Amino acid sequence: MSVSSLPSVSPSAAPTQADLLDFVRRTAVDAELIASLPLDPEGRTWVRLEGPAGSEAWLIGWPPGSGTGWHDHADSVGAFLTAAGELTENSLAVRLPTDGWKTLELSEDVDRERRLPAGKGRSFGRHHVHEVLNESLDRHAVSVHAYYPPLPRIRRYSRTGPILRLEQVERPEDWQ
Repeated sequence: MSVSSLPSVSPSAAPTQADLLDFVRRTAVDAELIASLPLDPEGRTWVRLEGPAGSEAWLIGWPPGSGTGWHDHADSVGAFLTAAGELTENSLAVRLPTDGWKTLELSEDVDRERRLPAGKGRSFGRHHVHEVLNESLDRHAVSVHAYYPPLPRIRRYSRTGPILRLEQVERPEDWQ
């Protein structure tokens, strides 16, 4: 199945988290598409895909030991699924204030960890703070991601123990 033959959400309706998760599931089983992604031993690689109903979608290759660092997707909802290998998602089970802060002290018990082997994924709501890692020492991972609305910005954070600091705000022109 090619991505272009995947059914999509009605153009007049904004895709939901469930729609995006369905899209990444269907896309991840396209073995030809997954195999077409060039993999780099030094850094992540990506190819932009056409997501459902105007959403933004990406096929991403993760070399061993790579990760995103802590970040959120601002006002976008999203979904991602591991198509090959295994990824780990560390996330915060708390909604953070969206603007007007540079440093926060997190309370105990807000950390969540998910192991996402091939075929497993998840959806998430607005302002979801997480990091995604390929913790393998010797195997690439490949994943499919979708966001709606298309990413207006990504906020990047650093974390030392319970302290989360806003470090940078990226806009689409920074990664396209």
